[in-house]
Amino acid sequence: MDLFEYAASKKRESSAPLASRMRPRSLDEIVGQEQIIGRDRMLYRAIKADRLRSIILYGPPGTGKTTLAEVIAHTTAAAFTTINATSAGKKDMEEVVSKAKESLGMYGRRTILFIDEIHRFNKGQQDYLLPFVEDGTIILIGATTENPFFEVNGALLSRSLIFELKPLSKENIETILRRAVSDPERGMGSFDAVLSEDACSFLADMADGDARAALNALELGVLTTERSEDGQIHVTLEVAQECIQKRMARYDKDGDQHYDTISAFIKSMRGSDPDAAVFYLARMLNAGEDIRFLSRRIMICAAEDVGCADPMAIVVAASAAQAVERIGMPESQLILAEAAIYVATAPKSNSATEAIFKAEKAAAETKITIPSYLQDAHYGGSSRLKRGIGYEYAHDFPKHFSKQRYLPEELGDTRFYQPSGQGHEKTIQRYLNWLHEDLTEDSAGGYHHKREN
Repeated sequence: MDLFEYAASKKRESSAPLASRMRPRSLDEIVGQEQIIGRDRMLYRAIKADRLRSIILYGPPGTGKTTLAEVIAHTTAAAFTTINATSAGKKDMEEVVSKAKESLGMYGRRTILFIDEIHRFNKGQQDYLLPFVEDGTIILIGATTENPFFEVNGALLSRSLIFELKPLSKENIETILRRAVSDPERGMGSFDAVLSEDACSFLADMADGDARAALNALELGVLTTERSEDGQIHVTLEVAQECIQKRMARYDKDGDQHYDTISAFIKSMRGSDPDAAVFYLARMLNAGEDIRFLSRRIMICAAEDVGCADPMAIVVAASAAQAVERIGMPESQLILAEAAIYVATAPKSNSATEAIFKAEKAAAETKITIPSYLQDAHYGGSSRLKRGIGYEYAHDFPKHFSKQRYLPEELGDTRFYQPSGQGHEKTIQRYLNWLHEDLTEDSAGGYHHKREN
């Protein structure tokens, strides 16, 4: 690096965003993530001893994945190179591999390759790296906000240790903010800025675990606030509120937050907790989730988890689905909330779900003959084939019910649907018992046909 390149590098450092300038340079400067880089943890010891093997760092934005990679770069004696999967191609990887082979062969020096956004690489690009990770030419550090078990090749995963970084706690972010506002070298210390306690607490809370968001807001507050009469820049609660006017929600409609939140939403409805259901619904609506997707999930829950315990649940859910398509946002939030609350507070039964699953299994495994009296008799020649002969028309009998067998003989007295006794299914069970009151009753209070001698 010549004098001009050095000067340009220093200029870039001084003009870089606060979040970039404040990145820790050593393991001891890192705040949070004690579960993976605490002093007694394996990753901490491996980095300190410069004995790192290939790893995948997985977690939400602003939790320290790139920071940890840069700390490793400052700690290791190995050659360290970085590429970003959003812009790098195969040619870039070939160049890295070529230099890594040269470094290992000529100097015995290992190469650590940090790939940011590794989930952006396609299968072919990930496969290209595999033999070089396998033979030790490259030690891979991959960073991703997406679940690596979905986005990274299984072969690479099997050769890497996976570390999940959690969202930073409010206390962690408060520590980072105080450090940044007072640091005269890399932070805002030279501005003689004062961050009030309530402003610090507000920024840490609204950042929702994302240190980068909190630091960006702090920097904006310091740079845009006039000095007071005492010569200091006071970042007050009012200033902080202007810098972050909405909570920095961690939600990616194509990532883990999408799947985790919809899972929590469904489980809350199934668990009869309308408050939790409405909360997760609101979170998804705020993140711009597709209202048609949400209405479909409510319909599925109504059928799967409420079922016949409240047959109106599916009616309400289906009506809501139709209504949101016609009305759109923002009014659809009211319709979805009503449907979600109805399903959450309805009595629950999965008897219909179990019935169809059992019936499908029986249909796949059992070779049956449909009783001749149930076969279609509405075509020429059916009488000669004795189709439909002997069928008992239900409305010709008391209770509009015939004791005729409808299941094929091969299935005997199999019962697929067994009312749970929840909600409307109590009425269903009483009705079925009334129909079959002169038939044999089983130990569970249900029914089955008497066998003919």
